[in-house]
Amino acid sequence: MKILLYGLITGIFFGYLLQKGQVLRYDRQLGALRLMDMTIVKFMLSSILVGMVGVYLLKDLGLAALSLKPTVLGGNILGGLIFGFGWALLGYCPGTSVGALAEGRWDAVWGVAGMLFGAALFAEAYSSLVKTVLTWGNYGKITLPELLGVNHWFIIPLFIIATLILFQWFEKKGL
Repeated sequence: MKILLYGLITGIFFGYLLQKGQVLRYDRQLGALRLMDMTIVKFMLSSILVGMVGVYLLKDLGLAALSLKPTVLGGNILGGLIFGFGWALLGYCPGTSVGALAEGRWDAVWGVAGMLFGAALFAEAYSSLVKTVLTWGNYGKITLPELLGVNHWFIIPLFIIATLILFQWFEKKGL
């Protein structure tokens, strides 16, 4: 129960940040899809960096264990195409559609309905997919540090530096 409470508090805080960062706005979504406004990209990369540092810090302190899913190119590519098509069609990604709905934007209902429909469709098709698409390009449970044979604390600062350089470039270009 305590863990669920932490998840609820974290989720509310994350939703607040989504709203304050203006990533729930349709014009920001459209700008990201057209590569003209990098607000959402900056928000996502910031979230990834915080998550990466947090997860590996918790792992190293023995407070969490990684539960990796296999890297399967077939599923990732097909899922990415479906995700991208839905985002482009609706103007919201799954997380932002829930946030937009919470703000009272009723057009986001279609995104939430699409997520539920897609999840149900995936559940129904899973037994077929596991024998086909989910076997294409299966590289197993790998991480970039394992693939390169280096410690994760070598990779993490490189990602942070690269992201900061990218952010600086975005600012220079007015993105």
